[in-house]
Amino acid sequence: MQEYRAYTIGSDGHIQQRFDLTATDEATAREQAKRLVDGHDVELWQGTVKVAKFTRKH
Repeated sequence: MQEYRAYTIGSDGHIQQRFDLTATDEATAREQAKRLVDGHDVELWQGTVKVAKFTRKH
């Protein structure tokens, strides 16, 4: 299992909340992070590497 962190980003560009995720691979972590998009953008990180950014629908 690999460890990831997902952050919800507020409209001001600051982190609103952090979620610790574990996944068998990056694709699974991306799916988990996508589910967190609910009115906020979400960034997925593994350590110091930004893996993906998911934007909310306007």
